[in-house]
Amino acid sequence: MVVHAANLQDRDGARLVLAKLKEGFPRLSLIWADGGYAGKLIEWVQEFGHWVLEIVKRNDDIHRFMVLPRRWVVERTFAWFGKYRRLSKDYETLTETSETMIYLAMTNLMVHRLKPG
Repeated sequence: MVVHAANLQDRDGARLVLAKLKEGFPRLSLIWADGGYAGKLIEWVQEFGHWVLEIVKRNDDIHRFMVLPRRWVVERTFAWFGKYRRLSKDYETLTETSETMIYLAMTNLMVHRLKPG
């Protein structure tokens, strides 16, 4: 996870995230992303990490709501963050503080899901 300023384009932010992944996840081979990450990033991902960046596209022919495989994962995670007051808005001055708050929220979620009945 990387928190960055809003003026950094998603594709550039993805490079920051993937640079952190390279050492810690040697078995990683496939990455899903939405259409905003298409373009030169696909080739960069292949060259940098020898990974496959698969773009999950929506079907433009369908004009109704449809759940697409893997696209809901990020939105669901952001919805979980919204349950934590500190993450419901951008209150932090430093990006490092925002990253720490996200780690705390996800740790809290995991602990509550691991606890017995």
